[in-house]
Amino acid sequence: MTSQPSPPATGGPGTGLQAGLKNRHLSMIAIGGVIGAGLFVGSSSGIAAAGPGILLSYALVGMLVVLVMRMLGEMSAAHPASGSFSAHADRALGRWAGFSIGWLYWFFWVVVLAVEATAGAKILEGWIPAVPQWGWALIVMVVLTATNLVSVGSYGEFEFWFAGIKVVAIGAFIVIGLLAVLGVLPGVDSDRAGFGNLTGHGGFLPNGPGAVLTGVLLVVFSFMGSEIATLAAGESADPQRAVTKSTNSIIWRIGVFYLGSILVVVALLPWDDPAIKEQGSYVAALGSLGIPHAGQIMNFIVLTSVLSCLNSGLYTASRMAFSLGERGDAPKAFARATSRGVPMAAIIASVLFGFVAVFFNYRFPDSVFLFLVNSSGAVALFVWLVICFSQLRMRKIIQREAPEKLVVKMWLYPYLTWGAAALIVFVLGYMLTDTEGESSGRTTVLLSLLVAAAVVVIAVLRQRTATRHHTMPTEPGADKVRVG
Repeated sequence: MTSQPSPPATGGPGTGLQAGLKNRHLSMIAIGGVIGAGLFVGSSSGIAAAGPGILLSYALVGMLVVLVMRMLGEMSAAHPASGSFSAHADRALGRWAGFSIGWLYWFFWVVVLAVEATAGAKILEGWIPAVPQWGWALIVMVVLTATNLVSVGSYGEFEFWFAGIKVVAIGAFIVIGLLAVLGVLPGVDSDRAGFGNLTGHGGFLPNGPGAVLTGVLLVVFSFMGSEIATLAAGESADPQRAVTKSTNSIIWRIGVFYLGSILVVVALLPWDDPAIKEQGSYVAALGSLGIPHAGQIMNFIVLTSVLSCLNSGLYTASRMAFSLGERGDAPKAFARATSRGVPMAAIIASVLFGFVAVFFNYRFPDSVFLFLVNSSGAVALFVWLVICFSQLRMRKIIQREAPEKLVVKMWLYPYLTWGAAALIVFVLGYMLTDTEGESSGRTTVLLSLLVAAAVVVIAVLRQRTATRHHTMPTEPGADKVRVG
């Protein structure tokens, strides 16, 4: 196990990560990990594309995430590890798989750091224009880097409050919105708010059934982050219990926060209301209730989500780098922790790449940075696909070696696992038919496949080199003896 608490250090670097996350931290990380900034920012495009049928898009992706998390929960409950699915792929599919998906996942999150830092800086600059946007991006990155360097407990504390604000905000939005839809909230025009909006204005599927799949492409990436809880569980006192709890609660979390809040949005306003696209779905919905300063309220909630995503992104990238270092797939320095159980080198390396990406965002937004974003865009789907194939192999390994560790089991194994894998492949294939814009689905898939292929080639070459090294003769003329 890669993330056992290290003994108290007397000074100098420790030997591993420490169990610094409390149960309340893990609970909120599990809840908050599902709620990304993309839910608030990107949902308007999905509603414009699919109308009320966007609910089916969210339900379809939500079902897929539930299945993938169940598979990951099965493996992580049996073998908690700081590298989570990367460590499982390493064991189930081979070193090349763990190396490839680990580095691709790290690449995804360090690019996300730049995207979220820029998004947060734009909001902060609007409030305090005396500080330039690049200054705010720098401040945000430095503060959250310092937080992660102090201890895993400080990360957990920050994430507890960031996620808490998101949860309270969405909960309040759903309650107030439902009261308005039911006509019991004073000051709301009952002719505009109502469940009739789900079937009026062209019907539930105004743009046809195919628009549901288009909606899937627009919303699938807002679910990335659900797996963070399984990485964080390795730094808790009881990893198995933490993984089991987060896996079992994923259904209601997606049902309430995604489907519940989007249902309220499309019930409060007609899906084709221009305000949804101009102001954003949640801002427009709040504005329709007559709530003053709805835009600023939403900006605060989005900023909180951005900071939460930055905080978790840096944590996740550094722990994946730590796990890769432990397995010899990254510099050994990445696998060294301080006396507080913090992988300092892994954190600094991750944030440095994030800073470089932020620079590219300001200096070359339409070339270098666009390439980085597009080439990491489909990594979420690659990760989920690898989890499916890893679980198919890992179930047999666990049943053979330690069947008592199967405390979380994938439903209808192996049929649902194969079904989930087929759905992921279908989504990737459907993305290839999307050719509109510089960040089209086809561009994203092809560039992501290009980067993934390069990483896999490096992994295979490394593995062959290592194998050749281990089978070299011990002395001239001696027979080859395999030692690895």
